Amino acid sequence: MLVHTALGRAEQVARHWSAAGCPVVIHVDRNVDHRTYNAFVEAVSDLPDVRFSPRHRCEWGTWGIVAASQSASEMMLGHFADVRHVYLASGSCLPLRPVEQLIDYLAERPRTDFIESATTADVPWTVGGLDEERFTLSFPFSWKKNRYLFDRWVGLQRLVGRKRHLPNGIVPHMGSQWWCLTRQTLSAILQDPDRELYDSFFKRVWIPDESYFQSLARLYSTSIESRSLTLSKFDFQGKPHIFYDDHLQLLRRSDCFVARKIWPHANRLYEAFLGDPAGMMKGAEPNPGKIDRIFAKAVDRRTRGRPGLYMQSRFPHDGWENGVTSARYSVFQGFGDLFEDFDGWLTKATGVRMHGHLFAEERAEYADGQTVMNGALSDSAAIRDYNPQAYLTSLIWNSRGERQCFRFGPRDVQDIGWIFAKDPNAQVSVISGAWAVPLFLSNRNFADLRREAAELQKVEAEHLKILRSPYASARIRIWTMAEFIEAPMEPLQTIIDEIGSRSGRRLAEAPKMVDLTGFGQFLQNLKNQGMHPYLMGDFAVERGMAKDTRPKRKPYLVR
Repeated sequence: MLVHTALGRAEQVARHWSAAGCPVVIHVDRNVDHRTYNAFVEAVSDLPDVRFSPRHRCEWGTWGIVAASQSASEMMLGHFADVRHVYLASGSCLPLRPVEQLIDYLAERPRTDFIESATTADVPWTVGGLDEERFTLSFPFSWKKNRYLFDRWVGLQRLVGRKRHLPNGIVPHMGSQWWCLTRQTLSAILQDPDRELYDSFFKRVWIPDESYFQSLARLYSTSIESRSLTLSKFDFQGKPHIFYDDHLQLLRRSDCFVARKIWPHANRLYEAFLGDPAGMMKGAEPNPGKIDRIFAKAVDRRTRGRPGLYMQSRFPHDGWENGVTSARYSVFQGFGDLFEDFDGWLTKATGVRMHGHLFAEERAEYADGQTVMNGALSDSAAIRDYNPQAYLTSLIWNSRGERQCFRFGPRDVQDIGWIFAKDPNAQVSVISGAWAVPLFLSNRNFADLRREAAELQKVEAEHLKILRSPYASARIRIWTMAEFIEAPMEPLQTIIDEIGSRSGRRLAEAPKMVDLTGFGQFLQNLKNQGMHPYLMGDFAVERGMAKDTRPKRKPYLVR
């Protein structure tokens, strides 16, 4: 057992091993003060088969952990001649099954070494950018304590092209440091005539505890099962998962003999697996793969999160989000200007919640005149404009299960344009130039109308560039106003089909269009004043939109 902290728990586990007839050799990190160490030795002095090996200073990624394993292994082999397998564990390891089952399991496989051992090309879990280089370069500086010197020394070796040669042509292998080796294999490693050469080489390898025994076992073992009997899981940063009390059922499902890393205060786990043999797992082949799906899901949840939910760990980083929003929604531009009561017609046809202009300059126009939406989203323009993207994603997230639709136009705050343009969940439908209809219907001075029309056209033109950008991922449809009113039923049917109507049948009626009589002349007047209203499409001056303007035939008498 390699112990460096939580010595009380280490004593509890050592007693558990000893009670099952297993001799135990304990290595206590030299960083532990003498008073604490002596108290620990005194606490287990009543156990006849417990020994303490010479102490080494153990620091992550350095040779000390291998030296500690060597010293403890030599003492185990020297003091206990009947030992057939040596199981390396830590003070935070916890037996999950009765020790007798492990003894029987190993007795059925007297020549088998259980050690995770794979070549560097086949190891997917290395973190830190060093695979083969952890063997070909040297690492005299601690990665944790002297990160600056560590990085500079690595960079210098790369610059001069330094490459160390592996002794005797051994093939480097890597794997978990928690192994179970036979006496024959372990003694061959420790008594190898070239051990000094191997030790000298691996002392300058980065994280040698994951490669020393893993590489040398390949030289002597006659039967290797490249797996560890200890359940140990790591997160996406290479840090071990810590098991807590609420992982009890998860650990039972793994069928593994030992698990690490156990939280020292997980009283329920220690009581369940050390205090009640009847509650321990029995009989099954160790299979940590049974719970890999849960860990993979946990890593995915931590690194990617849920679509449209911005977590603290990823919020400041653009591009780290898992999707802009959590559900589909629709944006309508120009429809409310061209049709009377378009909102009511759409709600009746599809059952969606149709808001007004959520990004209007004055306030967010929620459906039914509400001032607060789900999630306590206020209609305050100041709060909304502080972070428009967070406002939109919060609106969609808080109203999951109900499709949200809203209007947008050149009179609105434009900062949100790129957000829904890049959002695959957005359905954007635009009737370009429809913003001119309210101007046409208003009773204002023409000079003011011309000035506002020029400004609105400029804003919408910039917005259409965004929607037509190759980076836009939303489902975008753009019609000119002239094109749309020629045959409005077809585009309306397309929009309804994408949203998903209640009946699933084709539309029988369209929303009522505003009276556009004289609109063509209005556009011509804008042209006459020096403005070119091109976003509406081709409107003839004499064109009538709402009434039949064909000349009436003269009446005549038939005899």
